Amino acid sequence: MTKKQLESVPLGLCALAVGLFVSTVIPNFASAQTKVQKKIVHDAEYYFVQKQHAKKWTAEDKKIDAKLAKLRKANGGKPPNILYILIDDVSFGQMGNRTMNYVTGIDTSNINKFATQGMSLMRMYTEPSCTPTRAAMLTGRHPVRLGHEEVKVALVGEGLPASEVTIAEMLSEVGYRTVHIGKWHQGDIEASFPHNQGFDFAAFPVHQQVQLSLMTPEAADANNLFGWHPKTQSNAFSLDKKFKPYGLVTGVEGRKGGKAREIDLKSGEKWTQAHYERMNERYQRQAVEQLRSLAKQNKPFFLQYWPLYPLNFVHPKQSKSVNGGFHAEKLQQLDVWVGELLKEVDKLGIAKNTLVVLMADNGLMYHYGGPSGLSQLIYRGGKTNHLEGGVRVDAFARWPGVIEAGSAAGDIIHVSDLFTTFARIAGATDQIPRDRVIDGIDQTALLLKGEHHGRRDYVFIYENEILRSIVKQEFKMHVPAPGVPGAAAPVYNLYRDPREENPHVGMALWSGASFQDMIKRHQITIKKYPHKPLDKGRPYEGIENLRPETKEIVETFMSWQPSAQ
Repeated sequence: MTKKQLESVPLGLCALAVGLFVSTVIPNFASAQTKVQKKIVHDAEYYFVQKQHAKKWTAEDKKIDAKLAKLRKANGGKPPNILYILIDDVSFGQMGNRTMNYVTGIDTSNINKFATQGMSLMRMYTEPSCTPTRAAMLTGRHPVRLGHEEVKVALVGEGLPASEVTIAEMLSEVGYRTVHIGKWHQGDIEASFPHNQGFDFAAFPVHQQVQLSLMTPEAADANNLFGWHPKTQSNAFSLDKKFKPYGLVTGVEGRKGGKAREIDLKSGEKWTQAHYERMNERYQRQAVEQLRSLAKQNKPFFLQYWPLYPLNFVHPKQSKSVNGGFHAEKLQQLDVWVGELLKEVDKLGIAKNTLVVLMADNGLMYHYGGPSGLSQLIYRGGKTNHLEGGVRVDAFARWPGVIEAGSAAGDIIHVSDLFTTFARIAGATDQIPRDRVIDGIDQTALLLKGEHHGRRDYVFIYENEILRSIVKQEFKMHVPAPGVPGAAAPVYNLYRDPREENPHVGMALWSGASFQDMIKRHQITIKKYPHKPLDKGRPYEGIENLRPETKEIVETFMSWQPSAQ
């Protein structure tokens, strides 16, 4: 049980527990030590696969445990540092590949180099958009299980539940220093902020780039945002002056156990593209500064850097990329920054004991395809949808001397697997909750032993709360509409038809029933462990320097909530 789970126990029960501890637990301490902790609860599909490989995986795990223990001993008893870089809205093939750099006109030479230093995870799946993907990584759970179903833009009065146990909380429990820099987007209530979800320090925007880069006068001038800025129309018949969201909180900083403060925006000041660019530069600078600070401490660290770039909706005065698109420009800039961060890891002499994972959170924002400079490449689709272009991303992992350099793996891996894998590598597996479904599968064997050692051959893909498709091995079924039999559902072979354009009944006829069985097993798990809602609350509580205009929009929001009626 984690510290957060203990803190949720009522005081009366705590007193009772103390009495029971004195009268029962202490006399039986020796026998209690022999009890095996409850197993992690996974989705039913995992057990269906695991049962077929149990003997092999058990033997493999013993060797992996021995190797991790040896690595820790060689490092003075410390587990590895973990640096996790999550890049926003970049489709598979956009970074890490020199050939594709020439195709797209975007130079990602630093990420290309990084890709050769470790393993390329060729079948990394995410959720279709940023908030769900990040929730899946943080909690190891499909976001639908905890109520995180879609991306929200303005005030919502909800967020990541306090009852969820994050990777940062688990790593903190075993001695890690934890820092988050950059995009967060897990809600606008106090409980959902990163410094209240396990991070010792966090610098982050409460919302996301629609507010930060689109809701600006410059984006209106670039003809990328329509109707929000008052100068784009006369507003002669606008009766509701509060329909358009103004006064939102921008970037804040906070420390564990403390309040947050908004940074770089004064009362009455209008947010502009210049603010957004300064914010990105600040986060890059803080990521490097925090890396240096963490490296000096005699503790392992978990540094999570989630840049806002490449999302950007204004052209620079002078383009530097061959491509020239407004997203492409910032992806190329971000590659430079990633290179700076990775060089710092080497300079600090911590590379050998630092696991670095770099990946994207979902496919491109295809709604701006063309002018943005990013486009649908190998896979069709992008952000918000269940097609491969929305959920297949570039992903790379480096741990010198542990993960084979220049390797690649075609095994399926889901972003939630990082939660369970990081926990095992850090020695925090015992901190994983046992009272809920953990969708993340431990993929340590894949990283340490290489291709064909993955433990997942399936992915359930949701759009919001709707199960839209299922991947099993190389086959993918788009879940049919009610009344359509499984034998007539669209089924694709992703090797033969990566763009999901030509479903063939020759696959559906034999696989339809098997896919339906997967859904039934999945639903049985959901029935046993029902989905939970997001936490609700007053937006922006816990931010101690709210501007007057922000206080006004909060009061407007709260005025129509059911509790105010």
